[in-house]
Amino acid sequence: MLDYMTVKEAGKKWGIGSRMVTLYCVAERNKGAEKVGNLWLLPKNAQKPEDGRYKKVMKNGY
Repeated sequence: MLDYMTVKEAGKKWGIGSRMVTLYCVAERNKGAEKVGNLWLLPKNAQKPEDGRYKKVMKNGY
């Protein structure tokens, strides 16, 4: 059986808010995250998902 951590624990571990961790879970960006009732559980060894944003590169340096 795997050990799990809560959204709050993951937020402290990754340095982000618990709301952002919840959004990652809802968007299925965390592998192995499970919803039990109204609580999200993540594996203890879960890594923070990569930043989904990207830098816009403009032509001519603008």
